[in-house]
Amino acid sequence: MASQNPQSNFHDFLPVMADKLGGDGLISELCNGFDLLMDRDKGVITFESLKRNSAMLGLQDLSDEDLRSMLLEGDFDGDGALNQMEFCVLMFRLSPELMDESRLWLDEALEQELKN
Repeated sequence: MASQNPQSNFHDFLPVMADKLGGDGLISELCNGFDLLMDRDKGVITFESLKRNSAMLGLQDLSDEDLRSMLLEGDFDGDGALNQMEFCVLMFRLSPELMDESRLWLDEALEQELKN
């Protein structure tokens, strides 16, 4: 049986959270999400901790392959786990709308900088 695409049923709440919480509040909530999913002994999100805790985020229907793909997508240092920074970057990357807004903010900031 083919695995379900984790993004196929994904509703992007990150932009709404960013609007309501502001930048600092959003980062705080992402850190809370990381804390929910991490392995307490290792201080990172492992496959086992993601599988064990994913139901809290409504991801209980994802296959092992999907969970491993999520880890691989965000694992920049190749250690097989997600540290807090990798997790936050992954959450932003999985939010196309927020990424588009970030690009606009960056473009505006660069344009302003070049004018000065």
